[in-house]
Amino acid sequence: MPHALLTQADIETFQRDGVVLIKGLFADWVDLIRDGIAQNMEAPGPHAAENLKEGEQGRFFDDYCNWQRIASFEKVIRNSEAAAVAADLMSSKSVQLFHDHILVKEPGTSKPTPWHSDGPYYFTAGQQNVSFWAPVDPVREASLRCVAGSHLWPKPVLPTRWLAETSFYPNEEDYMPVPDPDSEGMDIREFEMEPGDAVAFNFNILHGARGNEAAARRRAFSLRLVGDDALYTERPGPTSPPFPGHGMKEGDRLREDWFPVIYQR
Repeated sequence: MPHALLTQADIETFQRDGVVLIKGLFADWVDLIRDGIAQNMEAPGPHAAENLKEGEQGRFFDDYCNWQRIASFEKVIRNSEAAAVAADLMSSKSVQLFHDHILVKEPGTSKPTPWHSDGPYYFTAGQQNVSFWAPVDPVREASLRCVAGSHLWPKPVLPTRWLAETSFYPNEEDYMPVPDPDSEGMDIREFEMEPGDAVAFNFNILHGARGNEAAARRRAFSLRLVGDDALYTERPGPTSPPFPGHGMKEGDRLREDWFPVIYQR
């Protein structure tokens, strides 16, 4: 039987379309996530970034890989229902933590999150993976937008640097150019969300987000998890997150001391 927060239809939608809304996944953890985001913004980690060019209005802050130093994040990751739900969505016996990520758009930040796929930036191979994108503020206009089915496209989408808008790796011919889903009439899934709801999406899905023109902040916590078939794969340049000194080789299982198993059937 699926987890109580899921239906069989949710699992089938995730497998087919690569994206599904999970109502209330983090509903009991919203205050703790808000606390973790506040700590993270007060003391950013080494990967923190401000994602606006000079002259652009507002603030778009993100940071990742902080669960080991921010106890609030670790409690959510280890004790919420996220890992058990992920196992069902991925059809996986085990769930490993890949990393955590926060994204904050202050009011009046008109800049959208560019269209991109996460998978090409990562050093993981395998189809059993899921990202949860969970706002801790009500979201109406600044929600995540995902192109249904794009995780199954024959070529991955070219990874680029958000500010410089240059390609991330030298082998551009192995990727398809970043499309414009709005002008090309693609099937874009976009949800109005309450604090604690979560969009679940495959690492390889094309996604972005609108700017935040609302009067309130848009704080989101994202959790990246992998399943049984996750293996290390070499990329032609630095990955994001970089995880320097990991010592893994092509085809290795992700080392569990760095990427702990947080759920096992």
